Amino acid sequence: MVKKEVSKTGESVKVAKRILITQPKPESDKSPYFELGRKYGAELFFQPFIRLEAIPAKDFRKQKIDIQAHTAVILTSRNAIDHFFRTCEEMRISVSQDTKYFCITEAVALYLQKFILYRKRKVFYGADGSNKSLFDVINKHKGAEKLLYVCSENQQDSEITGWLKANNCDFSLAFMYRTVSSDVKELFHKKEYDVICFFTPSGVRALFDNVPKFKQNGTAIGAFGSNTSKAVEESGLTLSIKAPQPQTPSMVAALDRFLAAEVKKDS
Repeated sequence: MVKKEVSKTGESVKVAKRILITQPKPESDKSPYFELGRKYGAELFFQPFIRLEAIPAKDFRKQKIDIQAHTAVILTSRNAIDHFFRTCEEMRISVSQDTKYFCITEAVALYLQKFILYRKRKVFYGADGSNKSLFDVINKHKGAEKLLYVCSENQQDSEITGWLKANNCDFSLAFMYRTVSSDVKELFHKKEYDVICFFTPSGVRALFDNVPKFKQNGTAIGAFGSNTSKAVEESGLTLSIKAPQPQTPSMVAALDRFLAAEVKKDS
């Protein structure tokens, strides 16, 4: 709920919400996050909770995975895309034009345009950003595909690998990067936030790596993606803001809806 305080004139006034976004600050002043801040008088803080370390090609080779032997790639983030093509470049591997790509969301799928000639007949994505919608897409098109699931060394999704095994898919796990918690202790030194938004399960883990005794104390927690939502709930936190959803496809849209509801409560 929006906090209130009494002004010098004795009137009750709203205090702007303090919102912590666990991602880098947008470079453009036209970012919808800033528009959201102005709309609700919210104070926004941006800070990545994790950093990614590339697994160099010489170490990737130890996994003994033949990338070119795979006919389709599963990609659950832009980071996965970056590291997939980085690894291929380091290993001087040419990716076949016939390779199919199964992506968690349309936004991730469109990011492929940075690396390939985008053709709908070989790029597929889930309808709502959930693992289930990704599974539905893979199930429709997998055929005799040999799948390569690109993921973090310490962040492979057990639900995805479990589904691939249960459905007798021919697949390999390709660890091309690792996730490391950033030092963000200073963020919580004598500061409290009304909302904290997470975008990866490792971001949730990083919170507790930095503040092991973190207590929610009324802070609204937001999560983007089903895996992140699951991580929030498994950590014992209460989830208040969830995206993507049919009416809130982005975190900005989910925050907008949440803040509008909070304003309505206080009016």
